Amino acid sequence: MAKYDLEAGDYAANGARIAVAASRFNRHIVEPLLEGAMDALLDNGVKASDIRLVRVPGAFELPFAARRLAASKQFDAVVCLGAVVRGDTPHFEHVAGECARGLQQVAIDQNLPVIFGVLTTNTEEQATARAGGSEGNKGAEAATAALETLNAVRDFPRQ
Repeated sequence: MAKYDLEAGDYAANGARIAVAASRFNRHIVEPLLEGAMDALLDNGVKASDIRLVRVPGAFELPFAARRLAASKQFDAVVCLGAVVRGDTPHFEHVAGECARGLQQVAIDQNLPVIFGVLTTNTEEQATARAGGSEGNKGAEAATAALETLNAVRDFPRQ
């Protein structure tokens, strides 16, 4: 049984090629998310040579990177990782909302699982708890969500 079994999903790699886009902003939070995602992918049988990591400045740039990765037709899924922590300005709402909207649009337009592994928290402590702390590792959950989604639709051809 894989290290990140979440009780019910089929996380078998089945030859999946996965792109991972990770933001550099809030690196101290994103790096544990990335480690969790990579461990989950490898633990579930994705070959290291079938994983492509790209880095972008922040969460706002993730939709653009995801679109390029998806449009390349080289990958079966794109996992996006980042962290947006609420501050004293409306920056949080703009970045978090547009990132989520953009990633959903890429998934729909490209007919490809694009996984939202971006923490959107009120405090840095909440983010740290979700990046390998007391609340688990949302990066690992994002990676297994990509595999589970691929397996859920594997009998339906990608058009």
